Order: sequence, then structure tokens, then C-alpha cells
Amino acid sequence: MVPFLNSILGTMLPMLGMAKQDHMKSVFCYALQRFSESIQEYLANLDQAPDPTVRKDTFSNDIFSAYEVLFNSWLQHREAKLRLAVVEAMGPMSHLLPGEKLEEQLPRLIPGILTLYKKHTEAFYISKSLCQILEASVNIGSRSLDVQLDPLLGTLHPQICAPADPAVPLTVKNHTEVLRCFTVLACSFPDRVLAFLLPKLESSNERTRVGTLLIMRQIINSAPSQMEIKKPFILSSMKLPLQDSNNKVKRALVQVISAMAHHGYLEQPGGEAMVEFLVRQCALASELPKKQAPDAEDLTSDSVQSISISTLFLLSTTVDRMNNVLWPYLLEFVTPIQFTNALTPLCRSLMYLAMKKEEEGENASLIRYDVNANLPSPYALTTRLLVVSSQPHAGACRGAAALRLLHVLHGSVHPSLGPLWSKRVPVLVEHIEESTEQALSQQEWEEKLLQFLQETLAAIADSAWIGHFVVEMSRQLSSYNGFPMEKNFLYKCIGTTLGACTSKDLVRKQLQELLETARYHEEAEREGLASCFGVCAAQHLEETLATLEGFVGSDVFRKSVGLFSIFKDRSDNEVERIKSTLILCYGYVAARAPKELVLSRIEADILRNIFQYFNTKVLGIKVETKDLTLKLCLIRSICMISQAICKGGKCGDFSFSRKAELVAQMVEFMKAEPQDTMRTPVRQRAMITCTYLVILEPHLSDPDRTELIDTCLAGVLALPPLELAKDKEENGTDAIPKEVLYGDTMSALKDLLKSLLQRNLTPHGLQDMFAHLGPWIKSSKDHERQRAVEVSAALLDFYLSALNVSTVIPFYNLSVLIALFSPRCSDSVASVRLHAVDCVYCLLYIQLCYEGFARDHRDEMVEGLKALKKGLEEPDFTVLFHTCNNMAMVIGKRIPPDQLMSLLLALFEGLGDPDRNCSRAATVMINSLLKERGAVLQEKVPDIMSIIHSKLEEVDEEHIRKAAQQTVYILASQHKSVVVSSLLGSALPFDSHTCTMWRSLATEPTLTSQILEQLLEKVNRDVPYKESKCFLLGSGSERIATPLPLAATCALYEIMSAPEAGPAVLGLYAPLFVTLLLRLSCSVGVQLPKSLQSRERRSSSSQGPAARSLHPCSSAVETLKAMLVRGGSEEVARAVDSAGAWDLMASPERHHDGITVLARAMARHAGPRLPMIVKDLIPTLSSVFDSQRITTTAFFAELLGSNVVNDLMLLETVMDNTAGRQKDPCTLVRMLVLRGLGNVAAGSPEKVRKHGAKLLASMVNGMDDKDDPHNLVALEAMSSLSKLLDHMEERDIQSMLLHIAIRIRPFFDSEQPRLRHSSIVLFGHLSRFSHGHREVFFEQILNGLVALLLHLRDPQPEVVNACKFALRMCGPSMGCEGLRDMFHNHLREGRSLHYGEFINNVCKHLMQSYPEMLNRLILTNLFYFKSNWVEIRAAAPMFIGFLVLHVDEDHCPQVDLDQLISALNLLLKDPVPSVRMKVAETLGRLVRIL
Repeated sequence: MVPFLNSILGTMLPMLGMAKQDHMKSVFCYALQRFSESIQEYLANLDQAPDPTVRKDTFSNDIFSAYEVLFNSWLQHREAKLRLAVVEAMGPMSHLLPGEKLEEQLPRLIPGILTLYKKHTEAFYISKSLCQILEASVNIGSRSLDVQLDPLLGTLHPQICAPADPAVPLTVKNHTEVLRCFTVLACSFPDRVLAFLLPKLESSNERTRVGTLLIMRQIINSAPSQMEIKKPFILSSMKLPLQDSNNKVKRALVQVISAMAHHGYLEQPGGEAMVEFLVRQCALASELPKKQAPDAEDLTSDSVQSISISTLFLLSTTVDRMNNVLWPYLLEFVTPIQFTNALTPLCRSLMYLAMKKEEEGENASLIRYDVNANLPSPYALTTRLLVVSSQPHAGACRGAAALRLLHVLHGSVHPSLGPLWSKRVPVLVEHIEESTEQALSQQEWEEKLLQFLQETLAAIADSAWIGHFVVEMSRQLSSYNGFPMEKNFLYKCIGTTLGACTSKDLVRKQLQELLETARYHEEAEREGLASCFGVCAAQHLEETLATLEGFVGSDVFRKSVGLFSIFKDRSDNEVERIKSTLILCYGYVAARAPKELVLSRIEADILRNIFQYFNTKVLGIKVETKDLTLKLCLIRSICMISQAICKGGKCGDFSFSRKAELVAQMVEFMKAEPQDTMRTPVRQRAMITCTYLVILEPHLSDPDRTELIDTCLAGVLALPPLELAKDKEENGTDAIPKEVLYGDTMSALKDLLKSLLQRNLTPHGLQDMFAHLGPWIKSSKDHERQRAVEVSAALLDFYLSALNVSTVIPFYNLSVLIALFSPRCSDSVASVRLHAVDCVYCLLYIQLCYEGFARDHRDEMVEGLKALKKGLEEPDFTVLFHTCNNMAMVIGKRIPPDQLMSLLLALFEGLGDPDRNCSRAATVMINSLLKERGAVLQEKVPDIMSIIHSKLEEVDEEHIRKAAQQTVYILASQHKSVVVSSLLGSALPFDSHTCTMWRSLATEPTLTSQILEQLLEKVNRDVPYKESKCFLLGSGSERIATPLPLAATCALYEIMSAPEAGPAVLGLYAPLFVTLLLRLSCSVGVQLPKSLQSRERRSSSSQGPAARSLHPCSSAVETLKAMLVRGGSEEVARAVDSAGAWDLMASPERHHDGITVLARAMARHAGPRLPMIVKDLIPTLSSVFDSQRITTTAFFAELLGSNVVNDLMLLETVMDNTAGRQKDPCTLVRMLVLRGLGNVAAGSPEKVRKHGAKLLASMVNGMDDKDDPHNLVALEAMSSLSKLLDHMEERDIQSMLLHIAIRIRPFFDSEQPRLRHSSIVLFGHLSRFSHGHREVFFEQILNGLVALLLHLRDPQPEVVNACKFALRMCGPSMGCEGLRDMFHNHLREGRSLHYGEFINNVCKHLMQSYPEMLNRLILTNLFYFKSNWVEIRAAAPMFIGFLVLHVDEDHCPQVDLDQLISALNLLLKDPVPSVRMKVAETLGRLVRIL
């Protein structure tokens, strides 16, 4: 295509002037750019081109023509996109322009391009084009560039100083193009470019310095030949940047140093400064992460350190010319402490350098100290590398790097170390690399290093070398003042090295020097110094003890004390620190020294000196210090001494006489600690010490042992929760994290208790331990329970693992311990639940061991407990209690029979647990155990019932009440009679808890039915009351209720008050109803026993008005009411209640009325129940108790008034059985019999005709009852006969009509209104049957006429109405139409009556129709002059007056005037004025017949 471009250009060039639109111009620019690039590529690969004759000048003129249009016209366009398109095209075009034309255009072209930087933010296309123009200019050897150089440098330098944004790729590309520009310029004008750049390194602007260094790196890398002679100048110019603290400058400088290293700069004088700078950047300390703004440009020191480390490693491994520069120079940076952070890269680089040296020759890697005087000695290198290896994962795993370097330096350290180190160092390195920082045990690692050091010293076996080595170690101690862990290890190394020394004098000297120079106020220093003495004592016990004792008496110690005493506060503190260190030294000495040598020195020397330092005397009185450090050191020292005795071969024979004293001292330390927080490890350390002390002989006394256990438990378990403790002390600066301190203290407590338990590994020892732990396990505080149960689980696991049963013995306290832990499986704290399962698991396996099973025996049921733990992690109550139930099943099968009851008793105690979940769990377990094993506990049932009652009294919780009900139900399902008897034996009145227990028996219908039957049998078996003579004179006997039926009645009420009892009550409806009805009848008028009366009063006063009455009658009423409600007869109870019949039933006088209402309600609302009730009631008609016969008769009497009995075909039965009691000795029964027979008229009127004669005979017999002083029977007979007459055959009445009329006539004037009413009404009814005996009955009417007319003035309205009814009924039988009409019209029901007018008219008709009856009527009226009723006394004379008024003169002689006037005169003296007035009127009317 390129060979044909010439013609294309020829066609296109004329079109450039014709392009008017910007987008068209841009297209032409793009085409020219691509054409130019293609031509350059074609010409560059001409040897492969299809037409090798093509030359640059073929296109030059056309390109120049296009250039003129673009530069002169289009570049000035205001459209930015077009300008950039022009610039982008001009770069490639500049290479095709004729040389002379380009030279000619450069003075205009370069400034034109540079001005575009100000117009465009996207500088990449400008820089790219400018670079191409510069390259084209250099290619033609342009002289114009010299003039343009300053503007070029001044414009391009800021482009580099502006940081490139990686998120904007064009800015990065722009940097690249600008750096290419500097490369082009530096190759042509090196002096002028350096003269421009190097002064910029001194600029105060950070970006300027960084940009300049970037350009310097570019120039060093891209213009090496031009810069060769400039190296010293460039190196000297770097002195100021080397001191720059800016991280960006540092990073840029590291990149410059890397470039210098590749081009030999660092081999020049001054190159060491560059290396040192690089190493210093490797040693930069890590910065704490800090929040930066999103647009922040600051670099961290970590970034600088990272690039520096990478650079150093690359220079050491890939740049061969650097080997001699870095080796052995880098060794100078190994020992100075300020380069600690750079040790890892240093060691790696040195290791590679040494390995390269070894490849050069056998001795090439050996350090020549004669040539390199500044290098550290082999003793210093060995000490440094060994010490930093003690923290293997610090500083990017510097331990492995240090050990590898130490390995390759073995020849320089000592000639004899090669074989040993080749074997041991790789093993140590492998141990580091296989372990993470968290998994690596620091103590184990240090022991490995010290073992390595010991083997190294043994391999060297050179006293002089070892002496120099230990001196160097001591000299380096001060270097590690800021590195406590490393310094501590260095002390151990010194102790190890001193142990290898053969010179006793050197050992004493070094130990003395260590004591004199130690920094006692630092904990790590004290620890390290003490461990040094301990390690040394393993080989030099005598020298070590002598040095320690000598130091106290030395001038140095006394001077220290004397100097410090000037400053009192400081004196106390510093002296205590020295004493603390000395005490600790003795502890380490005892721990590390040979046991056969140290045991004899413990009490004689070591303890004596320790307590001499610990106890201070003031005025001869021993005063114990309160200094924490001194306490901790004493505790640790005693602990190490105890451990030393335990580990001694003859510890069993060694009697530690000061054991009790030391234990007491530890207890005092723990007691002195604050109870509400844990700030120090005093408790933990003291318990660890006691752990070892209790093992030693002699045994602790029981009081000492108890005090130790209680103090430890209170000191740990009672501490506030960790979260709360952290909140309280959030501003504290504790050295030990709270979590670690709490955890370690708990572990120490467990170990101590295990140690104590080990001394008495028996059930008794276990019981004794949990006697102390028990209150904590049941604590109301979550954290106390949590810790206590965790400790318990650890103890039981230890007991099981340590148990060795040689003979089968009883684990007598298994039940108590099981009861202690099993409810905790539902604790509100998840960890408590899980640990509790572990405790039960261990206890059951301990039991199996005591039963003779091997320790490795696995019981399938017990193993199942482990599977329950997963469900306990979440607090789902359903899962928790299901778990408890499963656990109880396992326990129930594994608990020995003789411990079952004690387990239950202990679980009952758990009902009062402060944690509601645990008390619930205890109930679940009790009930599960009773279901599983309750059948064998019959003899214990009363005891269990008593416990349940007492627990209900103690714990007022709803869930306890429900669970207790379940327990009672379970027991009842297994032992009904025992449970019922036990509950019936409860004190009356039943308290609420006993009532709760009774109601629990209503849960299941079958059981409830059986219980109800038993209670019914109890009610019926004993007499309801006993007669008791009263002591008061003249009073009769009183009835006293018998306890058993009373209690059974109360029990029935409680059971039936539970809604669940409904089905059982329905099944026993008739027996319950009959029994309770008869119980009620026998309770009327019955009193409580004297013992219960006072209790009833107390119960009422204490429980308030809502309390149920214990009175026999009231309790019977309430029970019957409850039975009706629960039996589905709520309507019956409601009807009886609305009628007030319950109160009537309780009344001796009205009891039968209440029963009547009950029977009526039963007939109306509970008819289907009646057949069975009637069947059960019939036998009671012959009861020996009047009350029961009365009740039954009253019930039957009312039933006869309902058609239900007829519908149920009960009429004949009820009526016959009721009529059979007509001769009953009880008047009330006879009366009720007649009422019942009379009720047949209402209930079954059609049956009255069938039984008319029989019924009439009964009524007549009733009226003739001789044993009826109050005429109650007669009254009922008359009332009932009145009902029956409407339905009887007339022939049945005819024969008895006269007899009845005569029999009832006396009752017209009875004092009892009811008798008057009933007899008069009956008389009225009888008049209907007078047709066959009209004359006879008329005579009876005349006999009663006066009475009926006078009683129209009766004070009782019902009697008045009865008289009106009777007169209306008799009117037709009197043969007088006038009277009949009057009676019919004036005596209608509800109509008012003017008596005077009415009687006047009656007398008128009487005298007209029956004048011969005058005297008879007057005589009858005279009888009523003595009436008790005023109205009748007034009516009688008025009646006579009207008779006289209307009688004919012919009949006047009938009257005995003397008798009449005498009677009227006598009545005239009546005290009532109205009577006297009527008498006076009558006297006035007598004139007519005088």
C-alpha cells in the first residue's frame, strides 16, 4: 500500500484547502498520521519490503505541503479536539519532512507545541508528538535545539513533577513520553540537563524533588555512556536527598540507588553512603495504620521499607558487580540495635552473598578482620544472631534468616562448628517454618536454642573463647533495653554460657557484675536475671548461692539502699525491686539446681534468705510488705521451691516443716486481693503454689484445708463477669490481658482442687469438695454458676481418670451429686448446660467403676448423654426440657435402688433454685424418674406428698405449681389409694397448695374417675355427723361433722373445680349428684368440730372474704354446684342460683324448698340425667337419716310436677316410691309426699284420672293426719287436692265430698293465712262436684257462707281472693240468681270491692230468698265478734245490721234480741274505733225490729 501512497497524497492535498468542517479536518489529520507511521515502518523494514526503491524523499514534499496546512492553519483553530488531532499527526510527519525544511520550521514548531501544554489538560498526545519531533531533530543533527533547550526543560520538568494518577492511564503514558523526551535531551546535552536537574534536588517542594529523582533514574538507566564520567558528580549531589525525611523522596531515591547499582555507581567513593541509606530504609519501624482521605498522596514508611527490602535483595542476588560492595560490608549493620528491623533482609542478603563467596573458593567467605576492622567480632555476631532468633516470627520471620546466616558464617565463628551446625541449624529452621506464630511455644523454642547453644559451647570446648563470648554477651545486655523478650533470653544465654565456664572466678565475677548492673525496675530484667542464676546454678550451685548471699552484704547493695533512702518514695520502690529479684533468683536456683544438692539447702539457706528479704522490721516488729512485685516474686519463688521438692527423687521422704506456714501465707495473699476485680495474677500464682505445696508431706489439717478451698473459691468464682470487669477498668494499663488473666486463674483453681482431691480420692473426698462448691453451683449469679460448674466438670473428669477401684464399694453420694448437676442442664447459661452434661456423664461412669466395670467400659445409655449436648447450645425451652427428660431416663436406669429416694429428695430441694430454668428442669427430672421408677416407692408416697406440699409453700412460682401437679398425678397413677389417703390426711381447711395437689388429679379422665369413685366411697362410708350433748342447761344435742366425709367433700370440690375433670364428672354424673345431694342434706345444721372451728376462723381472716368456707353445709353446696358446672349442667346451677335456692338448701327450715328449685331446674335442663339419679335416690327414701328422706322426697315431689318424668317413663316409679312414704315418721316427709302427689296434676294431668282414687285417698288421709300439730300435712293435702280436682272423675269425688267439706271448714278461720287460703280455695273447687248432692252441699255452703263473706275483709289479700273464688264457685249452687250474679260480677279476680255496699246487697238477697236463715246467720256472725282481725270484727256487726235492715217483720221473732244486744254492747267496748262505729250503726238498725 505504501508505494501507492504518493498518488493518494497527490489526490488528497488539494482537498485539504477545501475541508471546512472540523470533523472532516480531523479525518484528514488521522489519515496523515497513519500514512506517516506506515511510511516510517515501511522504510525501517525496507529489506523485507516488496518495493525496495521507495525512499523518504518520495513523500517529503507532499508531507511538507500537508504540514504547512496543518501547522499554519488548522493548529490555530479554536476547537480543542482538532488541535489535538493536528498535534498527533505532526509527530509522525516530522520524521518525513525534508531535513532543511524541518530545521527551518523548528524555531516555530517547538514553541508552538509547547504552548499547547497550557491549552490542554490531556498532555499525552502533545508529549508524544514532541518526543517524535525531538527525535527527528536529533536525527538530522539540528542546531536549533540548543536554543530551544531551556524552554523545553522548563516546560517538561513540571510535567514529571505532577504525580501520575494510576486511575487515569493517559497521565501515566504522558509521564513515559516526557521521560523519553529527557532521555533524548540528555543524550545530546548531558551537561546542560544535569546542570538543570541537580539543583532541583535542593528544592523545598516535595514534588520537585521526587520528579527530579525520577528523571535522574531515567537518565542513569537510558544514557549510561553520557553519564559515565558524571558518576562522582552525581553521587556527591545525592548527599542532600539522603537526609530527606519525606517518604516519597525516599522511595524515589531508593529507585535511583537501584539504577546506580546496576551501572556501577556504588563502587565509586561515596557508594557506601547509598548502601547505608538503603539499609536504614529497610530498618524503618512500621507505622500504625491511620485513616487517610481518599485523595491522600502520602506514602507510609511500610511502603518505603518494602521497596527498600526488595531492592536490597535484588542487588544482593542479581547484580554480580555488587557482591564485593556488599560483602562483608553489610555485616556492619547486623549488630547495631537500630538496624533490628532490617535484620531479615540483611541476613538473607548476607547469606546469598556468603554462598556466592563459597562458590568462589573454600576460604573466600571467611571474614578477614585484618582488612575489615569495623566488622563485628564472631562473639558479637553469634550473640546477636542467636538472641534475635529467640523471637523467630518477629520482623518477617527473622529467626530463620538469622539462623541460616549463622550457619553460613560457622567458619568465621569457630573452625570446629561446621559439622554440628550443619546438623542442628536446618532442624531449628524447619521447626520455625512448620509452626505458626500462634502455634509456636516460646518456652519450647527457647529451650531448643539454649540446647543448641550448650552443644555449640561443648563443641568449641575452648575456655578462652567461651570467656570472650560471655563477656561480649554481658556487654550487649544494655543494647536490648527496649527489647524485654530478647534481653530475657540473652540472660538465659549468659547463664548457659556461664554453666559451661570452668573458671569459678569468672562465674562469680560475671554473676556479681550482672547483679550490680541490672535494671531492677523492669520486670523482664528481673525475670531474665533470675533465670540466668537458675541456669547457672545447674552447674555452679555453690558459687550462685554464695554470690546471692554476698551481694546483700556487699557495698553495692548497701550503697543502693543508702542512696535511695535520700528519696523516700523511690527508696521503698527500688529496694523492693532488688529484694524481689533476689527472691526470684532463689526460686530459680531451687528449680534448676541438682535435686540431690538443693533439698538440704532449701529450709536452711534458701527459705531463710527469702523471708529475710520479704519481711521488713520496723522497731523490731515484723511488717509484711504490700508491694505487688515483691509478693509475686515470693509466690513464684515458693512455687518453684515446691516444684523442686516434688520433682526430687526423695520427695516422699522429705517432710516440709514450713508447709502449713507457706500455705497460710498464700491464703493471706489471696484474701488481701480486692473481691470485686482481678488486676494482678496474685490469686493465680498463689493457687499454683498451693497446688504443689499440698502434695508435700505432712498433710494439711482440716481447718487449714477448708480455709484454703473457701478462700480460693470466693476469690475466683465471686469475681464479676469478665465483660463487667473490663468496663470498670477500661482505662487501666494491665500488663496481662483480662481474658488471659481470668483464664489462667481458673486453670490454677482447677489444678489446686485436683491436687487436694488427689489426696483423698474417695466418695467422701468428692463429697467434701462439693460441699464447698455446692452453694456456688446454685448461685443466682450467672457468672458464678458458670465458673463453679466448669470447675466441677474438670474435677469429676479428673476423679474418673484417676480412679482405681480395687474392690466394689458403694458410691453412696451419687444421688446427691446427680441432683446437684442434672437440673443445670437447663441453665440459662449455655456453657453451664454443656458442663453439667459432662458432670452427669462422669458421675455415671464413676458409679459404673464402683460397680466393678472396667474404666474403658462404655455404656450405651451413658454415652447417649454426649449426643444431647448439641441441642443444649441454643436456649430452646422445648429442647432443654426434652434433654432433661432423656437424661432422667438414663439416670433412672443407672441409679441404685437404695439411692432413688435420696435423689428425689435432693431434686426437690432444687425446686427453689434461683434460676427458673433449673427449677423447671428439676421438676422435669423428678417426674421422669417417678414415671420410670415410681412404682417401687409406695411406702414413700406420703413422704413425697409432704415434700411436694412443703415445696409449694416455699416456692411461689407458676411452673413449680404445674410441675407439682404433674408429680402428684404420676404418683396417683401408680398409687391411687395412698395418694388419696395422704391428701385426705391434710389439715382442714385445705390450704391453696393442697388444693393445687387435688386439682392435679383431674388431668386424665380415667384416673380422675377412679379418684372420684374413691372419694365418693369415703363420703358414703362414714356417718355424716355425730350427736353431741351440749353443756348449756336446757339446750339439746348438736350435730358435729365427721372429718373424713368433710375432707372428701372438700377434695371433690377441688378436683371438680378443674376444667380437665369434665369428662370424668360426666361419666359419674349420677353417683356424684346423688352422693353430694345427700351429703348436702346431712350437712344442714351440722357444725364443725371445735378444733376446726378456730382453724376456719383463722383461715377466713387470713385469706380474706374470697376464701372458701369449711362449714359442712357450705362446702357441700359449693361442691354440688361445682359438680353441676363441670358436668355440663351450668344452666341448672345458674337457675338455682338466680332463685336463691343455694341459700335455701343451707337453711334447716327451707332446705326442702331449695331442693324443690334444684329438682325443677334438673327437670328443665338436665332431663336425660334423671333416670340414673332417680334410680340411685330411691334407696335413700328408706334412709335412717330424716334429712336424706326429706331431700329425696322433696326432689321426687318436684319431679312429679314436670312432664319430663312422664316422658322418661319415670312417673309410676317416682309416684309409687313417693307415695310409699305417706306413713313416714317425719311430718315434713309426709307433707312433701302430698305435695308431690299433687304436682302430678301439673306434670302429668292425664295420669290423674287413672290414679284418681288413690290420689284422693292420700289427700284425705293427709287431712286426717293425727300427728300434724301445725297442720302442715293438712295444708299440703288441701293445696294438692285443689290441683288434682280439675283432673279427677266426679264419681271419685262424690263419695268423699261431704267428708272433705266438713274436714276443711275449721280451717276457714285458721290463724295461718295459708290454711285459710287453701281450705277456702278447696271449698270453691268442691262446689263444682255438688250436682249430685246439691242439698247436702248447700247446707255446707250455708255453714261457710258467713265465714266466706266476712273473710272478704281478711287482712291477707290471697285469702280475700280465695274467698272471692269460692263465692263465685258456690253462687250457682245457692239457688238465688241475684246472689249468683252479684258473686259473678262483683267478685271477679282483680276487681276492687266496696264491701259495705256489697254486703248490703247480699243481705238483701239472702233475706229475700232465705228469710228463715236470719237467726242462724246472726248467730254465726256473733261468733266473729271475738275474731283476732279488726276488719272481721268490724264486718260482723255490719253484716248483722244489713240482715236486720232487709228482713221482713214476719221473721223478726227469730232473733234473740237480748242475746244480740248484749253481744253488741260488749263489742261496743272494742278498742278499735272503726269496730265501735260499725256496732253503733248496727244498733241503730235494730230499732226496726224492736
